[in-house]
Amino acid sequence: MPFNDEKQCVGEDHPSDSDSSRFSESMASLSDYECSRQSFTSDSSSKSSSPVSTSPPRVVTFDEVMTAARNLSNMTLAHEIAVNENFELKQDAVPENSLAGQVKHIVHQAFWDVLESELNADPPEYEHAIKLFEEIREILLSFLTPGGNRLHNQICEVLDTDLIRQQAEHSAVDIPGLANYVISIMGKLCAPVRDDDIRELKATGNIVEMLRQIFHVLDLMKMDMVNFTIKSIRPHLQRQLVEYERTKFQEILEETPSALDQTTEWIKESVNEELLSLSESALTPGAENSSKPSLSPTVVLNNSYLKLLKWDYQKKDLPETLVTDGARLQELTEKLNQLKIIACLSLITKNMVGAVTEGFPELTNRLKRISAVLLEGMNKQTFNLKEALNSIGVQTCVEVNKTLTERGLPTLNAEVQANLIGQFSSIQEEDNSIWSLIDKRIQLYMKSLLCLPSSQKCMPPVQGGLTIIQQELEALGCQYANIVNLNKQVYGPFYANILRKLLFIEEAVGKVNASSPTN
Repeated sequence: MPFNDEKQCVGEDHPSDSDSSRFSESMASLSDYECSRQSFTSDSSSKSSSPVSTSPPRVVTFDEVMTAARNLSNMTLAHEIAVNENFELKQDAVPENSLAGQVKHIVHQAFWDVLESELNADPPEYEHAIKLFEEIREILLSFLTPGGNRLHNQICEVLDTDLIRQQAEHSAVDIPGLANYVISIMGKLCAPVRDDDIRELKATGNIVEMLRQIFHVLDLMKMDMVNFTIKSIRPHLQRQLVEYERTKFQEILEETPSALDQTTEWIKESVNEELLSLSESALTPGAENSSKPSLSPTVVLNNSYLKLLKWDYQKKDLPETLVTDGARLQELTEKLNQLKIIACLSLITKNMVGAVTEGFPELTNRLKRISAVLLEGMNKQTFNLKEALNSIGVQTCVEVNKTLTERGLPTLNAEVQANLIGQFSSIQEEDNSIWSLIDKRIQLYMKSLLCLPSSQKCMPPVQGGLTIIQQELEALGCQYANIVNLNKQVYGPFYANILRKLLFIEEAVGKVNASSPTN
């Protein structure tokens, strides 16, 4: 499945649906510039997905905006459930030292104090306790499957509030007995992870505290049930995700016609860059100028995806079609930047002291771990990269000298150590040659991932200088390729329509310029 982070899933196809072939068909027609003009003007995707419209803008009402927001929220949640195997809901924890936490504690404590005073009264008052058991009954019944009729009837009979109220009028109600019955039912219905909680409930001596803890464990069981349901529907969501997300986005687009503006600009930027690259190639001496070069829609779109690896997620909004994967892409980019630095440091170390450390693979691995630890959290604004690089340089010299001493070899002199630390610190400088080299090779590696045919399951080879991070790079590349491939499946028709408009405009402008008379 494309939702796992396994290496072999890079080239696998995503679940098919009735419209899954539209993107490949549209892209194929766009990439062939010998096709008829009709293939450029035909609308293979939904009508409303066009980024260019000749109709006048209409007024969007508040209700329409809210509907679009709800659609986006639902789509984001479904996407997260389907692609994130670790997704689960958790209870909102209010900090105890906060005002809200203190108010909550006071109110809850007041309720349980009243309950305790009522049960200890002479004669006891049971009204609050009866209401609690009524609520407990409804919660227990909500846990039952449709086929649990016998247990359903038993719970309703034992926790019959009318009967309990009659017993209370004659001082014959057994509150501890009812609480123990509830605990026994909870033990049958709860997940194994709650077994310890059930045992603690049984060992509770105070009846008010027991009831209090019963509600606490019931809240945990509610979350267990919700997360179990999420886990159960995940395979279905994965199968239906492409069609579901596309339909939901179409609804958003109908409510908000400008919902593809940033996506259009994102793709247009790659179109302009590719045109500039082709123009420069055409002007190169010796280049073939007999035919006008044409843009490849696939190359344009892949280059757009590559931009995400250098995206400024703090200052720049993502294209609308990638919002659901924004957090994953940001985390992926941050990890990639860390890997780039580690590869740079390793290459510098190898170039400077490789002759004296050759044959010590354990040293290389130790230096890699040290670098990873000291670069942890480098995406935070408070992180000082210069200091971290300097510390890594100092620690590298210490580790190298330690290894050389253990083997009876002369240690690095002061000049070599200072030079090594200085080169480490210079990585952050603009136009650093080592950084540029590693960055270019990583970009080529990621680009090769996007070009892999669907039938190919193996990872592409890594270039020199990247071996030290090969394992991490392959895992990260697999995640990146899965995000891109799924995104293409879902939003392919929208991208094809945008590309058709942009490329057709460029083709038309090129022909007009070619037919213009020259003076």
